[in-house]
Amino acid sequence: MKKIIFALVVLFLASQTAYAVEASCDTKAAEKKLAGAAKNSFIKKCEKDTNVNVAKADCDAKAAEKKLAGAAKNSFIKKCEKDTDVNVTKADCDAKAAEKKLKGAAKNSFTKKCVTDASK
Repeated sequence: MKKIIFALVVLFLASQTAYAVEASCDTKAAEKKLAGAAKNSFIKKCEKDTNVNVAKADCDAKAAEKKLAGAAKNSFIKKCEKDTDVNVTKADCDAKAAEKKLKGAAKNSFTKKCVTDASK
């Protein structure tokens, strides 16, 4: 039961953090008076950097919950961060495709390109 509650809390905080990240990155871009491509590039990098930090904290918490230490902990965290980054990126790209009301092959093509671009 504790694990379920912990997982729900982590998911809730992650969703709130994602919203805060977007707002925070937009605010930072506005403070720098960025526009157009420079703004888009800045926001993309800002969100990616912030998501990496959120994923690391989440994976550290999961490793602590499993009481891992040493090499096992490091291995778990490395895999967890990679899996989390891919899942966050794919979910984000799926959401963008939905906003654009893409379906079928167009959605698949857009999502594939979006995930590839995000991983750079």
